[in-house]
Amino acid sequence: MDKKSYRARVDNSQAKERIGRVDPYGFERSEDFDYSSYEEIMSQYLTVLTRRSIKWSKLLKGRNRVQKNVTLKRYVRKGVPNEHRTLIWMMASGAQDQLENNPGFYQALLSAQQDPKLLETISTDLNRTFPDNINFRKTSDQCLLKSLYNVLRAYGHHNPAVGYCQGMNFIAGYLLIITKDEEKSFWLMDALIGRILPDYYSPHMLGLKTDQEVLGELVRVKAPGVWKTMTDNNVMWTLVVSRWFICLFIDILPVETVLRIWDCLFYEGSKILFRVALTLIHHHQGQIQEAQSLPDVCEAFKRITHGPFVDECHVFMQKIFTETGSLSMATLTKLRTKCRAQFTEEKS
Repeated sequence: MDKKSYRARVDNSQAKERIGRVDPYGFERSEDFDYSSYEEIMSQYLTVLTRRSIKWSKLLKGRNRVQKNVTLKRYVRKGVPNEHRTLIWMMASGAQDQLENNPGFYQALLSAQQDPKLLETISTDLNRTFPDNINFRKTSDQCLLKSLYNVLRAYGHHNPAVGYCQGMNFIAGYLLIITKDEEKSFWLMDALIGRILPDYYSPHMLGLKTDQEVLGELVRVKAPGVWKTMTDNNVMWTLVVSRWFICLFIDILPVETVLRIWDCLFYEGSKILFRVALTLIHHHQGQIQEAQSLPDVCEAFKRITHGPFVDECHVFMQKIFTETGSLSMATLTKLRTKCRAQFTEEKS
């Protein structure tokens, strides 16, 4: 081993001791995790977080209610400090209003008679939820599995048209990690699945399928070379981006980056998912266009979700609002109408 490699290994080992093998959210870091690079990135990001935290404290002034306005939108885009995340997500999504207008509703759902099939499906998936997170292990002092089970069965009973769909366990799990509160997690689930992402988790997943095709249409305009590569290799969008959308980038992008995306998702809605997906594709279009086959394309789409570009979450979030240009709700609505009509036509 040369001196440079030895030094890098020592630096990584020392950084590992300082940082620890478990992140602040309970996720264990992988064997090949680059501790020294992460430490460098986080030391810069902590400066940003400290500055933002002071600004947020001045903005909120101890209040537990906020009104949507241009200033708040700008603050959300620049990142919500973890101590204010639950409050901002609840207020921005309308979940707080739902919670206050329906006292006792969550507990009533838990007490109600529930579909045994639903409970069985949820139970089967519980142990598959974040195997790399210490908070979702039965041996943990603060095991979240019981709370996760409660949130999912309450939601399934509340919205029988959706019931339970794979992917929902990860979303509920993330909500519990941040809110540490079952009832708030339930109402945030209700906001996401019922209002922000309608038909993503319904049996036919029409909303999800539509948005994947909408992304394809946007790529055709904003990154035509990628669109041509996809077409030439007969790759369907659902093959490479369905997990991005259905898991809302959980287990796709680093935790800090996902949480920053969710800050904007709860405030601005589903448009943010397109901004993230388009930025990943647009920024790496040269890499994707090198693909010569379907497996090559799939591998390229896996690679573009790793590395410094997505690790540096503050810079990445700035990019999603600048790199691919404007993206209006009017454009999305028009494309959704067009793609949904095509699905309906194909069915009939």
